Amino acid sequence: MTRKKIVFIIVEGPSDDEALGVIFSRAFDKNAVYVEVMHGDITSVKGNHSGNIVGKVGDLLKQYAKSNHYSKSDFLEVIHIMDTDGAFISDENVVEDHSLRTLQYSLSEIRCKDAALIRSRNKQKSENMDKLSRQSQVWDSVPYRCYYMSSNLDHVLHNLLNCSSEDKERNAFLFAKKYKNALGEFLQFLCESDFSVNTSYRESWDFIKEGLHSLERHSNLGLCFKEIRRGE
Repeated sequence: MTRKKIVFIIVEGPSDDEALGVIFSRAFDKNAVYVEVMHGDITSVKGNHSGNIVGKVGDLLKQYAKSNHYSKSDFLEVIHIMDTDGAFISDENVVEDHSLRTLQYSLSEIRCKDAALIRSRNKQKSENMDKLSRQSQVWDSVPYRCYYMSSNLDHVLHNLLNCSSEDKERNAFLFAKKYKNALGEFLQFLCESDFSVNTSYRESWDFIKEGLHSLERHSNLGLCFKEIRRGE
């Protein structure tokens, strides 16, 4: 019996896995789905830049393969889901507010205690996301695609900004419960909502880099499921 190919999915946190893990497993049920939870944003980690970010993603795949005695040929594809976090906005839309303890996102600006720090983060993150969006393979030959949630997963799935960790966990649980046995409804929600960016893959990335789009509610993740929807 032929061993199932692995769909390797990279997400930023446990609530992302909670919300999407089961649904991805159902969507790609002919293959083995593994969700790699980053517990953070690989594009914003200190020392990660456009010259090494592809290798950093490839290292995640290699580490998993080594730990589980897999080779490159065991992987069908890598799906990388990233929050935009307003990374592509102009510096003038990052507003300093010394009264704040945490970042505050809106549809028009990021308010923060240290504007220089967030502008630097945005520069690093946007350059890394741009590099990854143009990458078609990692670890030499494994197919790779990255998709965005803008400004983050909670914004796209629940239309909420600035959620607490507790809110993220609760909302993710309720979302998974709602859609775990309703794949068709999930695909319709993801692909046909007003936040859905249904252009070509390249055009979807050009779109999110414009103006304030990386703060607004948009996602191109629906493009990941095009083939599945054709087969419904």
